[in-house]
Amino acid sequence: MEDADQALMLLENKVRRDILQHLVREPHYPLQLAELIGVSQQAVMKHLKVLEKFGFVDSKMVPSEKGGPPKRIYLVQRSFSLRIDLGPDLFQIEQRILPKGGPMRLAGKLPPGMADIAEQVSGRKKIPFTEAVYFLGELDDALEVLDRQRDALISLHQHIKHRASKVVDIDFETYEERHLVHRMLENPRTDIDIEAIIRKMASDELHYESLLSSFQGRMMRVLSHSSGHIISAPSSSKLPWWAILPKEQK
Repeated sequence: MEDADQALMLLENKVRRDILQHLVREPHYPLQLAELIGVSQQAVMKHLKVLEKFGFVDSKMVPSEKGGPPKRIYLVQRSFSLRIDLGPDLFQIEQRILPKGGPMRLAGKLPPGMADIAEQVSGRKKIPFTEAVYFLGELDDALEVLDRQRDALISLHQHIKHRASKVVDIDFETYEERHLVHRMLENPRTDIDIEAIIRKMASDELHYESLLSSFQGRMMRVLSHSSGHIISAPSSSKLPWWAILPKEQK
């Protein structure tokens, strides 16, 4: 989450967003950016230093076009995707690093039909404008399909989480217990350290022991009821998640 927090902190500023929008197209000098954005060169330099500090932009010295001393020019070389999902029973911020490599290295990760484009552009140092327009249009269409599918998956995820939250409110009486269960629902494939979370919530050792015992006991009853089996285990045992898995996964 640290990288995502940094990205949000940096991108909340419109001048920085404007700077990046110009730099992703081609490298620019600070004076050029100041004239394009309509702010002082001093302000642009201030933002460029922050963006460079966190790795959002790079800089290098290049010969002056007018024969003077070398000048510093700025460019973008880092690639990532920042996703934000927000709604009832839905909050997720994720920064994903885009895969590196040429077209053929990416071909195996592309959806059906897009590998053909990778093959056509592989090994080519230049692509004519007319071909680029066609290829980019095809990729934009494919991205739109994937985005609609992702939107549907997120909505289905939200629907299930919302319905599950209603049951959580019934099955678990205290705020601490509900907090733990929601953490589990938000990370269904992750082995969550329940004891560590409870220890952070507890005011003292007695409170910790009470919360842990209460939650484990209530969770065991919920799992037993869901599986249709009587579950008996020492208090030190990990919660038997196998009890709620579909039969074919046990």
